Amino acid sequence: METLQLLFDGFAVAFLPVNLVLIILGCAVGLFIGAMPGLGSVNGVAILLPVTFLVPPTSAMIFLAAIYYGAMYGGAISSIMLGIPGASTAVATTFDGRPLALQGKADMALVAAATASFVGGTISVILFTAFAPPLAEFALVFGSPEIFALMLLAFATFVGLGGDDIPKTLFSIFIGLVFGAVGLDIVSGQPRLIFGEIIGFMHGINFLVLAIGIYGICEMLWTIESNKGNVMISQATMSFRGLLSALKELIGTWKTMVMGSFLGFFVGILPAAGATPGSLMAYGTAKQLSKDPDTFGEGNVDGVVAPEAANNAASTGAMLPMLTLGIPGSPTTAILLGGIVIWGLEPGPMLFIDQQEFVWGLIASLYAANLVALLLNVAMIPAFIWILKLPFTILAPIIFILCIVGGFVPTLDMHDVWLMLIFGVVGYLMRKLDYPLAPAVLAIVLGPLAEPALRQSILMSGGEVSIFFTRPIASVIMIVALVLLLLPLYPIIKRRLTVKAR
Repeated sequence: METLQLLFDGFAVAFLPVNLVLIILGCAVGLFIGAMPGLGSVNGVAILLPVTFLVPPTSAMIFLAAIYYGAMYGGAISSIMLGIPGASTAVATTFDGRPLALQGKADMALVAAATASFVGGTISVILFTAFAPPLAEFALVFGSPEIFALMLLAFATFVGLGGDDIPKTLFSIFIGLVFGAVGLDIVSGQPRLIFGEIIGFMHGINFLVLAIGIYGICEMLWTIESNKGNVMISQATMSFRGLLSALKELIGTWKTMVMGSFLGFFVGILPAAGATPGSLMAYGTAKQLSKDPDTFGEGNVDGVVAPEAANNAASTGAMLPMLTLGIPGSPTTAILLGGIVIWGLEPGPMLFIDQQEFVWGLIASLYAANLVALLLNVAMIPAFIWILKLPFTILAPIIFILCIVGGFVPTLDMHDVWLMLIFGVVGYLMRKLDYPLAPAVLAIVLGPLAEPALRQSILMSGGEVSIFFTRPIASVIMIVALVLLLLPLYPIIKRRLTVKAR
């Protein structure tokens, strides 16, 4: 009952006129930032952080959190409409969101993304409200062995993303891991895989550069070839009846939404994990659990619902260790943590006791921001669909310019722009040769997370691999991961044994 009373007090703070205006403004700005390739919540919050010194700390945090929430919603827009991930958290949404848009079902994809984001955000905020302190303590149990086991589990969930052609899938994964290793060695500091000492490779290959190249430039080249003069690339429409029809169809995806929400929230509370691995793991898990996994990548609504529920849930989960332990759960919350310190507050368990108005005002604002972001997103769907009705001769240059901007913004280096164009051509050739693109993209995300965890674990154990099987949580995750990795081999072995028996 005490928690409910504190939450009601928080709503009184969140619904103050100035805070309510900041929630609406923050969600609208975040929606735009999330939809712009290359910006994302990290850049948006960092750029607007100085503006918040004009208002009290509680109002400032509410505004930045609303931007964070809006950006999570907005990332799906360009992923679905243009095939360009607005941020790394929305890459998995591209896999099925873009095919749905090309089939004239952009309205379904956008409604699915908005609804799943709302469900994921709501479930995660409820979990945050009810279980903040114990969940934060549980996250601390996750050391390097557990993090590596979790990353291996993520790899295991998307081994099947390439279909039945396991060799091509593994090749795609290994290529992604190689790209993820480019840059400076995390232990020795020595440069590696910098291809003839090209300075641009020193900072590694930015994930967004690869994602925008493969899903922006590649998609544009593929559309030019496949449409051959078609005036429009989609005939999507939107009406109130269509909205109701989409919502009815989404009722059948509730299990996927719940799975994505819990998985995303759990991954989000782990330090340095964030929403991107959570959304990718949710997508892979949704495919593993689906009765019709072959339709993933071709326009399955579950392929939109799972990552969108997960990335919104993870964004809330990432705030939990930030507030309760002073440990950021994602790059965006690291910037928010800096803001809290600048405002003169001290993150940690005592924050919930000494600054109740701040903490519970923020938590209550997340409920409001979640609803506001949903309403803004749904209201803007007709405008998003109108974009798809533009002639491709107009749309193609716009996509190309957005890709260039998205490739340049993260590092402000023209090297990354040229690299993005090369990745676009390589992605186009891989698609022509029927190599799956998703595993390569996912591997370059998880590789840089898995490598330090693996090396730190080996250092902790003095070179013993057994550390992954002697720690209770790590051993359970490792066993599940190994089972999932070996699962695709079962039908192949069964088929060969059947042939020999004949």
